[in-house]
Order: sequence, then structure tokens, then C-alpha cells
Amino acid sequence: MQKIIRVANFILIFYLFFNSILFSQSKSIDNMESYAPLLANKNVGLVVNQNSVIGDVHLVDTLKNLEINIISIFSPEHGFDLNYGAGENVQNSKYNNIPIYSLYGKNKKPTLNSLKDVDIILFDIQDVGVRFYTYISSLHYVMESCAQENIPLIILDRDNLHSNYIDGPILNKKYSSFVGMHQVPVVYGMTIGEYALMINGENWLSNSLKCDLNIIKLKNREPFNLNDSVLSYPPSPNLKTNLSIKLYPTLCFFEGSFLSIGRGTDFPFQVIGYPTIKTNFIDELISQKNKCYHFQKYSFTPISRKESRYPKFQNQKCYGVKFNSLSSDCETSSKRNHLINLSILIYFYDNCHNKNKFFNEFFNKLAGNSSLKEKIMLGWTPQEIRDSWQKDLKEFNKVRKKYLLYER
Repeated sequence: MQKIIRVANFILIFYLFFNSILFSQSKSIDNMESYAPLLANKNVGLVVNQNSVIGDVHLVDTLKNLEINIISIFSPEHGFDLNYGAGENVQNSKYNNIPIYSLYGKNKKPTLNSLKDVDIILFDIQDVGVRFYTYISSLHYVMESCAQENIPLIILDRDNLHSNYIDGPILNKKYSSFVGMHQVPVVYGMTIGEYALMINGENWLSNSLKCDLNIIKLKNREPFNLNDSVLSYPPSPNLKTNLSIKLYPTLCFFEGSFLSIGRGTDFPFQVIGYPTIKTNFIDELISQKNKCYHFQKYSFTPISRKESRYPKFQNQKCYGVKFNSLSSDCETSSKRNHLINLSILIYFYDNCHNKNKFFNEFFNKLAGNSSLKEKIMLGWTPQEIRDSWQKDLKEFNKVRKKYLLYER
């Protein structure tokens, strides 16, 4: 009881001191009065990474200062310190003598050993709202383990720059993988807390298990006004800027091609290119004055670095384009939508000197089907492809609306 009183007193002081800050935040981690008392006198597991901070203090340290007993930490892809590149196995480690169990290596799901003596788990991970971003796959497995072991799960909700709209093809179950587990579109238009409710409600956990969920909601979320302050820190090593996150639903498809999107440079997911591109091809692309993008002719040389080991076209000079900003037509949209731009993808395919080698085997996993590649190869226009998604998107939106916690 004394510990609970100490926790409550600390939170009250924290809340009064930072009141003006709290009401401007878009992350539930700052709403300590809503979740810290639930952790008192319990053995706590945390699913966190470098983004889980209150001010400049990591959540682990903040909770330890409240005498919360943290016995396990779990880290998804990229690791606790965001020091691992995409697809790189994350090793187990420690933080202040607390074991950190990797959820992206030998095991992608918490093991029985890692959950031993855990009474409750707190989840605080910054998602970006795109299906092939693997944090929602880690969320699925954490929920499944909690359901199997009867461990309550608290999710500190976070917004993302794509939470107000839906776009892209729905995943075909045949193409289910860790970069796409559920039958949702590429952009599913939900916060991570809303997505967790959907996983539970649609019976996506094995054997239709239900996770004991508690979503700590966002305070003062303003619909259709997601400014760049939503993401205070990069959510992963190669999404360094808010612009790269906005471009991600479009440019990530190029990971399923032979082109580079700038891994191994200072501008990953902001450039496209390859070594033998024709100059007139780039000049023509820039002259078209795409209504959503401002870009320029650009050359870059990928090198191996911590966040991008052995990148595509390593040490080779590549020629292409760099995206500098989104146009005002896109940025001032009332819902701040950043729709998938098929025109860019199709333009590069149509002007490829060897179309048979444009796509690699990863493309269908990203698309969640084989039909997108087939339609591009058959010469479908961007609008024809987009029209082919609409029926499924309308059906998905009916499901999505059941789990929304905030006005859209």
C-alpha cells in the first residue's frame, strides 16, 4: 500500500509540473496517472525501444524510480537501442541488469522462460501505420503469448502519420508473412491501440484466443490534424525523417525491385536510383511536375553502415531522384492523406531497360498478393489499379470502424 501511495504522489507532482506539456502530447506514455498505478506491486514486463521516453528519461528508468519492479524487457525489430538494420537478427542483451529478450531473431514471440513470473506487460512502441512495418506483427505475437499465459496487456496508444486514411490492396492470406500477417490494406488507418482491438475482435490470434487488453487512450487527439510533432524520434534506423515516413507506403514497394531506395545513405526512403539509369529518363520524370512531390535529380553512393549493412549497389554511384517535400496540395489536405503513388512505381517499370528483372521475389510479400505485379506488367494504369482495390477497401473500412477510439 505504501508503494502505491508513493507512486500516486510522484505522479501527482509530475502531472502538475508538466501539465502544459501533457496536454500538447500525442503519446499515452505521458499520461502516467492512467497506467503507473496499475503496475504497483506487480512483476512487470515491458515491450519498448529507444522511443519510449518521457522527456529525456527512458520509461524503464522512470518506472524504476517509482519502485516498479521490472523483470523483463522485450524488443522488436531494430532492437532496444534501434541499433539493428532491417531484417537483421536482434540479440538478447541487458539494460541496467534487466534482461532484454529479442522479438526479432531466433524467437519472434515471447518464450515461456522470458514470461516466467511476469504479472503484467506494458507495450509502448511507435508504429508508422503501414502493413509491412513489422511492429504490428510483434504486437500480434505479444498479444498471443499474453492470452496463452493469462497475462494482462496494457498498450500505451500512439498516433502515426497514416492513421486517418486507408489505401492499398488487402493482403491475400496466401502471402501472409512477418511483413504482413493480417488481411488489411497497406495503409490501415489506425493507431496501434485500435489495431490491437481489431486483432482481438476479429479473432486473429491462434485458436481465437482473446488477450486481456487495456488501451491507455491518447489525450486531446485532434482529428485530421496530425502534425510532424506526432513523431518526436525516428521509429527505426532507416526512417530518419517525417518525410521518409510519409513516403514509406510508396517507396517501400521499390524494395521489391532492383532499384535502391537509399539504404546506406543519409536519405533512406527519400531517394530512388541505380547505377546505369539514363539521364533523359530522369529529366523527363522531373519535367512532369508530379502534383504531390517536389524532387530533384540526384546521385548517391550506398555504403555499408550500422543501420544498413551491405546495402543494394554498395560502393556504386547511383543516379536517380531525391524527394525534397510533398506539395502543398497533398500537405494541406484536411485529412493529411499521403496516398500510395503508383505513378512513380509504374514510370520506373515502364522505362526499365530489362522489365523481366525489375521485380524481385520480395515484391509480392510487400503487396500481399501477386495481382499488383501482374497488373503493372499488363499495362494497367494507376487509376485502374486503384479502382480495383476499392470494393475490398470499403469492406475493410466497415471492420475498421468498429475499433476506432477517436474521431475520423
